[in-house]
Amino acid sequence: MTRSKEAIEAEIAAARSRLASNVEGLITQTHPKAVAARTVQDAKAFAAGEFEAAKAQFVGADGSPRSTRLAALAVAVVGTVAFLVVVRGIARR
Repeated sequence: MTRSKEAIEAEIAAARSRLASNVEGLITQTHPKAVAARTVQDAKAFAAGEFEAAKAQFVGADGSPRSTRLAALAVAVVGTVAFLVVVRGIARR
């Protein structure tokens, strides 16, 4: 099949346009500010996900506190403080 000169020129122009668009997209995607913004966005999303996962350990789906988990946390905190007080007292002697 023989293509006309105009058809070839149209294909070249379309390819040139696609190439320019692709290069523009790559420049935008790899720009340091864009990379930094994506990194910050990813970090915020990760932190929010981790916070929600931790919150789910102590709060039920209906928003009510999980008393057994909260009690276990309170015992752990009190135990840690007591341990540190004992160790500090021993270290001062």
